[in-house]
Amino acid sequence: MTDSKDGGRAGEDGTAKWRPATQMVHGGTTRSHHGETSEAMYLTQGFIYDSAEAAEARFKGEDDGFIYSRYANPTVDMFEKRMCALEGAEDARATASGMAAVSASLLCEAKAGDHVVAARALFGSCRWVVETLMPRYGIETTLIDGTDLDNWQRAVRPNTTAFFLESPTNPTLEVIDIEGVAKIADAAGACLVVDNVFATPLYQKPLQLGAHVVVYSATKHIDGQGRCLGGVILSSKDWIDEKLHDYYRHTGPSMSPFNAWTLLKGLETLPLRVRQQSESAAKIADFLFQHGSVKRVIYPGRADHPQADIVAKQMSGGSTLIAFEIDGGKAAAFAFENALRTVQISNNLGDAKSLITHPATTTHKNLSEEARAELGITDATVRLSVGLEDVNDLIDDIDAALAVI
Repeated sequence: MTDSKDGGRAGEDGTAKWRPATQMVHGGTTRSHHGETSEAMYLTQGFIYDSAEAAEARFKGEDDGFIYSRYANPTVDMFEKRMCALEGAEDARATASGMAAVSASLLCEAKAGDHVVAARALFGSCRWVVETLMPRYGIETTLIDGTDLDNWQRAVRPNTTAFFLESPTNPTLEVIDIEGVAKIADAAGACLVVDNVFATPLYQKPLQLGAHVVVYSATKHIDGQGRCLGGVILSSKDWIDEKLHDYYRHTGPSMSPFNAWTLLKGLETLPLRVRQQSESAAKIADFLFQHGSVKRVIYPGRADHPQADIVAKQMSGGSTLIAFEIDGGKAAAFAFENALRTVQISNNLGDAKSLITHPATTTHKNLSEEARAELGITDATVRLSVGLEDVNDLIDDIDAALAVI
């Protein structure tokens, strides 16, 4: 390992009391003897030992240095520590993508014969993991309407080991009572895993609400500038050590050092970007609500959100996402998307550029028509991820595109 100095000299200047914006600039920084300003990028697979005895000590865990970048890497370690500081978690493991984080957090927790309960409102790939992949390994799964706490209680079995949910959900922005679900999970002895992507770590703190594990696609918001993939799993040190560590080490869903460095840069501006995007999203949601060509608008910052009381209880901000339904079905939705000039068509979200997608034919196309109907995804539903453009330009673009239909 290089000689290092922890960013801010924790313990000497009260870094634990830093507010989120400061944590995202300085948290977890480890400098080499060169004293570089920006975090160093350690593009290496392996590490050199001073002696055979030193290598043995490292592998036995008697020396906390690095062994192999599939296990841990100095640049990735800085990203993990910064995310821990932001989330209020004891430990973390960064992954190659958000789906790697979701899969690892569930598969390290459950084994053949166990049972997992998940909210049915999930990203398409998350539903595939729960509905298709886990049963292949002998893990029983149950999908429920997660907005009703009684459904979680009714779904519990003696072999239930994990609960899984997104909140707000993709794409219809349902909000689930995380604290309520956590109490049921605790009573059942189950681990609650929460995908917190849509709320971002700024606007919702699942661990403080009782969740045991939090996962992110760092591709969204944390990078938020269309540059790289990434994910992260955050939890207690005991859970990381006892449940995740061996799975992570031996299956290899690790993040590349380059991506970790890019995500560290993204964290520095996360509060500025998310605040601006959410403020713009709220204004656009209000505009859409009064537009005659829009049948339904769902935005967590509005008083008419279906779970507005839960939003007020557990979220400190709205969202950068809006779901809305065009009057006229699929043809109208496609005509609207095709008429946009500033907003771009893409299945990504949380980007500096405003992006729109048609979930029924993209992110949720593999669900049955009945399953989409259960989630409130119609052929007229679109999901807008609001970027950093001037909000008036975005409203002008949306207004002009709606006029086409």
